[in-house]
Amino acid sequence: MTYLISFGVLLAFGLVIFCTIRWWNLRLVGPQPVSMFVFIAILFTSGLDVGLIMFPLAFDFPLYANTSENPAYAFTNPLALEFGFWGFLIWAFYFLTAFYFCAIEPRVKFFEKPVVRFVNNVVIITTCAFTGSLFLVYLPFYLPTIGDGESVVTTFYVIVFAVILAAAYSSTNIKFVRILSVGSTVLFGGLIVLLWAVAGMSLAQFGASIANIGGYFTNIHRFVLPLTDYHEFYLFWWFAWSIMIGQFTSRFVGGMKTQHMLAALMIIPSIPLAIWFSVLYYYYENSLPTDGFLNIAMVIVGTTFVINSLDSLIRLYTDNLDLTVQRFGKWTYIAGNTAVLFSLTLLFESQWLQIEWIGGIVIALYVSTLVFIAMRARHVMSNVKGVYKNPQLDL
Repeated sequence: MTYLISFGVLLAFGLVIFCTIRWWNLRLVGPQPVSMFVFIAILFTSGLDVGLIMFPLAFDFPLYANTSENPAYAFTNPLALEFGFWGFLIWAFYFLTAFYFCAIEPRVKFFEKPVVRFVNNVVIITTCAFTGSLFLVYLPFYLPTIGDGESVVTTFYVIVFAVILAAAYSSTNIKFVRILSVGSTVLFGGLIVLLWAVAGMSLAQFGASIANIGGYFTNIHRFVLPLTDYHEFYLFWWFAWSIMIGQFTSRFVGGMKTQHMLAALMIIPSIPLAIWFSVLYYYYENSLPTDGFLNIAMVIVGTTFVINSLDSLIRLYTDNLDLTVQRFGKWTYIAGNTAVLFSLTLLFESQWLQIEWIGGIVIALYVSTLVFIAMRARHVMSNVKGVYKNPQLDL
């Protein structure tokens, strides 16, 4: 699997470089253009999930700090590693797929092929379930007063079921998706302010913490290929998300040029990530507790991220497969999506499904798209210029 993900990463970055140079000034417009702030809010909250809230303190920082057992992490500090697993460079994957679905797919229509459409939507549905399973597995750490603080108990299954139900309901109207995206972004900012205030962290202390991220940029080349099995897991995870997030967010691109969209996607989401991880790293370094109210606040924000990720993806695959509210009715639509996603969540939680499999399928889709363009659609590539209004389904 290491060779597969390494090939996929190098292919993706090569395509990012090619597309940026070839269509540097191409102006991109989706069928539902929105402002830059709303676009970034949709991208940020759809493209991230509960792992952003729950992984650093629960698992990642202690893992990266234990260099005696994990010598591959010894070249820099845990904060730089966490940022490298979540920020900057890997957002280029989302740029690539958003660019493709905004500028190229409307011309080549590869994802309209029945087999490709089926595979793509299987990826979307199973990745939705993976998001739910992560939420389920990490709830005990943040709600230790429920159960024994380690095991997944019945209450957590009920919570996850309710979250999937809420996401299915939210996906019934695109207005809900937009409102929830902006609301989740605001809540995330509020959570950062809350943790900062409770820690009593000064600007100097924050500056000392965030300075650790410099260890990422001085070692950025090390983050291209898998450092460890855990980094490999992260890369497969990002690949699994990449096509569907690009397909969804391309609808909201509001006229950015290619060069500006690449810069926006790599830089703007990385700023709140850097601040968030720096605040959490201060908690970790100083052994500050997050018991009680802070844990609850983190769970609330994590829950909104999960709902926001799921409703975007539910909306995407139901539109792709014509499993819409208009066709089946609101409550049948909600019940069907909730049942399917909750069942698949249980399969991921029991490890019957693995995110690496899904990431591998996405890499195969990348390659298949290139082969199709080379063999069947090379003639249309010369027409990718100027302003192009994406004719995909208007929600």
